[in-house]
Amino acid sequence: MDIDTKFDAWTAGQSYEHYMGRWSRLVAARFLDWLDAPEDADWLELGCGTGALTSAILERCAPRTILATDASAAFVAHARQAIDDPRARFETATAQQLPAEDGSVDVVTSGLVLNFVPDRVAGLAEMLRVLRPGGLLSFYVWDYPGGGIGFIDAFWKAAAALDPKAAELDEGARFPFCTADGLAALCSDAGIGDAEITAIEIDTPFPEFEAFWQPFTLGAGPAPGYCLSLPEEDRSALKSLLQSRLAPEGPVNLRARAWAVKARRP
Repeated sequence: MDIDTKFDAWTAGQSYEHYMGRWSRLVAARFLDWLDAPEDADWLELGCGTGALTSAILERCAPRTILATDASAAFVAHARQAIDDPRARFETATAQQLPAEDGSVDVVTSGLVLNFVPDRVAGLAEMLRVLRPGGLLSFYVWDYPGGGIGFIDAFWKAAAALDPKAAELDEGARFPFCTADGLAALCSDAGIGDAEITAIEIDTPFPEFEAFWQPFTLGAGPAPGYCLSLPEEDRSALKSLLQSRLAPEGPVNLRARAWAVKARRP
């Protein structure tokens, strides 16, 4: 396993929900407002994770159906258990082999996942394949190179100060294409024309430092996976450094930014 992927843990649905779920829901709602998808549409979601975007689509977009997929069977099981809606069904599938016929859905979407797809151009080509003519392709990813998730950016900078090798694991280094220009180029490579790209920003407040730190100890996601791998002494040193940098006392208030993309299939 490559050094930059060995801590990418995608099995503990409840732990990942605690780490990222509340922020994913905020971004999902703003993304869907911007997307302005038609009602009574057939949707396909690539990388549903624990169901943050799936739930938001069901609540806000009046879909006819939604097929939510994820490469992690554990995440699919978590989302299926959490979402009891007859319009939704869940399947384990990779981005390169979506379980849908050619031209069979009105909207295909993906939230905070595309950067983790090994062959992103192939994944986008699959998204195009399943769309009906005039259908809406959409996705969003964190602006990792711009410090997109403030609390993760702070974690990796502190980790690298103590362990220089940790810099290789920072999503900002791993996903340099997660910028407006980088995503435009990626869409072009995949044959997606006239892509519209916008930034979505949210606040990620924590009432005190322990609320900031605890999700990193749960092991779900790259930064928590790295944190959990550390010997107790090193983990304590990382915690102390982060607390001294962020909030010796009181709340931790940080920002997060995602880049959202939408385009029509001709």
